[in-house]
Amino acid sequence: MTELPFSPSRMALLLDFDGTLVDIAPTPDSVVVPAGLVDDLLCLKKRLGGALAIITGRPIAQIDHFLPGIPHAVAGEHGVALRRAPDVAAVHASLPEIHAAWLEEADETAARYPGVHVERKRAGLVLHYRGAPGAEQALREMTSRWGVERYGFGVQEAKMALELRPDGVDKGQAVRRVMEEMPFRGRLPVFVGDDVTDMDGVLAARELGGAGWLIPDDFPDAASFREWLHKLAEDKRWNV
Repeated sequence: MTELPFSPSRMALLLDFDGTLVDIAPTPDSVVVPAGLVDDLLCLKKRLGGALAIITGRPIAQIDHFLPGIPHAVAGEHGVALRRAPDVAAVHASLPEIHAAWLEEADETAARYPGVHVERKRAGLVLHYRGAPGAEQALREMTSRWGVERYGFGVQEAKMALELRPDGVDKGQAVRRVMEEMPFRGRLPVFVGDDVTDMDGVLAARELGGAGWLIPDDFPDAASFREWLHKLAEDKRWNV
């Protein structure tokens, strides 16, 4: 089992969702929350005094659907939206809007390549090509033509996907914002992710004195990380 560099009683858990807590699925809607995961997360949340958060590229509403009532805080769309506690409204950053012409061309391109999925977000979009690997070059050429950098956006690499998101928004900033609030404040963040987009969260957690881990570097896959969570929930060293 990957060892924490400090007592678990001192930590806050900040976790990515896709590829970390759940296995990657062909489409965002088809992921499956494995049996036992909810119980382990609820146990850990209780032991941590509530200091459990999800830091995800998904909108907050999707986390509410898959993990209803579990995380205390949720940072959605890489930090575009942040809900600091279950009973407060999410705060959205003031960001540039996606051009309608980009959305239209993305939909037209997806129609030419069955298996491509266009995931629209409040301040961005994701072009998933896991179901149509042959579409990758066409999608890259399309986003390159848009010249998104001139409008305050960047194209972020992801697993079998290209994500268009606003500049200055990343999971590292989301980790820092979550850790400013109770019940996270004063604890050491443990952030775990699985993708290029998670590296900012990994680095931020380390800079704050905590731990940042990445699948598959520190855990072979999501199943292995879920097993680690299960063992952590049963660990007897919480007060050490």
